Amino acid sequence: MKLISWNVNGLRANLNKGFIDFVCSADSDILSLQETKMQKGQAEIDLPDYYEYWNSAEKRGYSGTAVFSKLKPLASTLGIGIPEHDNEGRVITLEYPSFYLVNCYTPNSQRGLARLSYRMEWEDDFRTYIKELDNKKPVVLCGDLNVAHQEIDLKNPQTNRLNAGFTNEERAKMTELLSSGFVDTFRHLNPDLTGAYTWWSYMFNARENNAGWRIDYFIVSERLKANVKDSFILSDIYGSDHCPVGLILEGLEV
Repeated sequence: MKLISWNVNGLRANLNKGFIDFVCSADSDILSLQETKMQKGQAEIDLPDYYEYWNSAEKRGYSGTAVFSKLKPLASTLGIGIPEHDNEGRVITLEYPSFYLVNCYTPNSQRGLARLSYRMEWEDDFRTYIKELDNKKPVVLCGDLNVAHQEIDLKNPQTNRLNAGFTNEERAKMTELLSSGFVDTFRHLNPDLTGAYTWWSYMFNARENNAGWRIDYFIVSERLKANVKDSFILSDIYGSDHCPVGLILEGLEV
């Protein structure tokens, strides 16, 4: 089973940059998108082989997630069941026979860390949500989690220690999540690989110089670790300031 996750930074714009061609060539079983910035029906998306699930923000043109799945899930859920977190379209959960797929676009702490305190509340509530799912069946969590966990996960750790996405607080929350029974699949398979990033600023020729951050993830329940065949980054795919990431799972009932 092949899964792809991508922060498309505006799906309508991405449609003009080869999005459909990429989806067809990637041929994933499940495609999770973040930062769609649109409502379902605002653009024609011709993917007849996929079931579509959308969670759009109340604020138009902001945030939002979507999942396109060739596999029909048993059930779908939008949000995490907490009103203060569920108005920005940040989470979609699909239940399959042997696992939950959770597509997440984590809130950014913003410039000057204006939203860091809210981000901490989100992290605790989201971790509780994921752990409750994990008590029922294993979880595959994907998305833009807006944190570079370790120094190896960004080009310039020393100069970014107080910036959103690499604060001690955000990194500690990721450590707490992983310590509660989950595995960062890419780092599990590539513990020492440097220069592996998924987001680059549009400024200072960051992508050309590979001065990036790894903030897009596939994280799985510990007991799915043996089912992970590959976890990869498609850094040659453009159309957004993020690139897609992927996961290959084997041996799961779908």
